[in-house]
Amino acid sequence: MPRGSSVEVRRDGSDPGAAERTDVTAADVTVTDERLVRRAVKAAALGNAMEWFDFGVYSYLAVTIGDVFFPSGDGAVRLLSSLATFAVAFLVRPLGGLFFGPLGDRVGRKRVLALTMVLMAAGTFAIGLIPSYAAVGFWSPVLLIVFRMLQGFSTGGEYGGASTFIAEYAPDKRRGYYGSFLEFGTLAGYVGAAGLVTLMSTWLGGDGMREWGWRVPFLVAGPLGLVGLYLRLRLEDTPAFRKLAEESTARTAAREPAGLREIFATQRSRLLLCVVLAGAYGITNYMLLSYLPTYLTDRLGYDDAHGTAVLVVTMLVLMCVITFVGRLSDRVGRKPLLMAGMGGFVVLSVPAFLLIGQDGVAAVFGGMLMLGLSLVCLLGTMSAALPALFPTRVRYGSLSIGYNLSTSLFGGTTPLITTGLIHASGSDLAPAWYAAGAALVGVAAVACMRETAGRPLEGSPPAVSTQEEAAGALTR
Repeated sequence: MPRGSSVEVRRDGSDPGAAERTDVTAADVTVTDERLVRRAVKAAALGNAMEWFDFGVYSYLAVTIGDVFFPSGDGAVRLLSSLATFAVAFLVRPLGGLFFGPLGDRVGRKRVLALTMVLMAAGTFAIGLIPSYAAVGFWSPVLLIVFRMLQGFSTGGEYGGASTFIAEYAPDKRRGYYGSFLEFGTLAGYVGAAGLVTLMSTWLGGDGMREWGWRVPFLVAGPLGLVGLYLRLRLEDTPAFRKLAEESTARTAAREPAGLREIFATQRSRLLLCVVLAGAYGITNYMLLSYLPTYLTDRLGYDDAHGTAVLVVTMLVLMCVITFVGRLSDRVGRKPLLMAGMGGFVVLSVPAFLLIGQDGVAAVFGGMLMLGLSLVCLLGTMSAALPALFPTRVRYGSLSIGYNLSTSLFGGTTPLITTGLIHASGSDLAPAWYAAGAALVGVAAVACMRETAGRPLEGSPPAVSTQEEAAGALTR
């Protein structure tokens, strides 16, 4: 990748309070190659899309999966068993983060992201081959749980690595724009899952889906995983990681690669901030994109096809605006948009659920859109904001640990907790109050953040789009 004149900002990378040393050099700022950046974004976003295709499929088929793997006379018990299995994958995600994150800081982002892609595709594909409870009895739900755990373990290295990969490839002034494509992949995965489930349900009906149709969306993950693996293996590692590796090799007394001890010793306050931010984000995200289809079916009596179709339209609207949100965050900053998204959930969650509870597709769509426009402020910004919390030396590991711990505790359990809250309280507004409370905590976390838009990643030299920008850096 070509480089131009620059101002190099060096940091220790392990101590949040370390003093900065600024050296004016001739070739330390990275001048990004837009073609390589776009390829990196495509490879990272496709993996993210596949991850959320999988989790979307499971969410939209929760009732059917309950019938296939957890036979019981009580429909509520079947649904809760299915959602509990959904949550199991999230319980092992922190283990994946603990393993893959520090590994990515040692051997590189590219290798680990290729490995997580293979494991994730294998776990999803295998679920589509599991015999039903009627065929093998007890072993059917056991196998489902095992492969869900494999999915969760591999996913533990996916988001932290993918968002780090894009952040370290993108120029500083466009990190929000390129980062938004990661969550564009999230929405694309959900739309693909919802669209396929809707088409299959319409074509086969409930009986056909229970017999064999539910398998098809999981089996699709096989070829998708091969495509994603090919794209990731074609790329070099990120410029920031290669620069860090070069500097470490050049030192006569190079330190050992970062590990868990260093992360927990030097990044505690940032890890806590990451956990809180990701927790508020995860609850609101999973509330809309994972739980609402089940809510419409289980609580409001919509059939699977109609309830999912409304959500698909909502997500298509969000896909149309998400990159504009990312671009806007590069101009006005991450904090204003994150505050707008969190504040939107605080104010609009209850009115939106009241609207969703009214009769008519228009009312449901209106309520979903209220939540969706709040969520897109988070989706379009968070993938650029979270990686910038940590220095390059420990970025992959720290983000993977903080994000996955939070997602495990809060995000993945959202469908299960909200279903339990509804049955315990008897109120269909319980999910709204849960989302609003989480967003209120998120508001406080955003207030504690430092603004990182347009600034170099900590521990890395600046990255610019053109030689002119690099030359301009020398005059400042």
